[in-house]
Amino acid sequence: MNNTDWMLDEVVNVPHVRNAILLTADGLLQAHSAGISRDQADAYAAALSGLQSLSRATAEFCTDDPHTSWRQTLVEFAGGYVLTIAAGEGAYLAVSCTDAADLETVTYRMHKLVDRLGKEMTSPPRHGAGRT
Repeated sequence: MNNTDWMLDEVVNVPHVRNAILLTADGLLQAHSAGISRDQADAYAAALSGLQSLSRATAEFCTDDPHTSWRQTLVEFAGGYVLTIAAGEGAYLAVSCTDAADLETVTYRMHKLVDRLGKEMTSPPRHGAGRT
């Protein structure tokens, strides 16, 4: 188990929250809660990084301010939600929950977790990968 996996389980303790994952902007899984397998979490991390890229690219749809930055993505499905927030430079925290979840409580706990983990949840861009 990763050092941050158990901390993600704390978010999952919020009523009606199912799973939580920590991912990098380029889709690499950093940590996952106990209720989801590594293979599932890897697949969701890759998909959610693409969703974040699309979300950031559509900021101008909401405002003419070129300095508008992405804050959160909420996707609603029949029966539940996926919420994703920034978790440091190049990192995101994503949580899935049922439609019975109190979204305000869920996002509050997500932000508290990000604050608590601070630099541990930061994944800076990779430069010069493979160079010696």
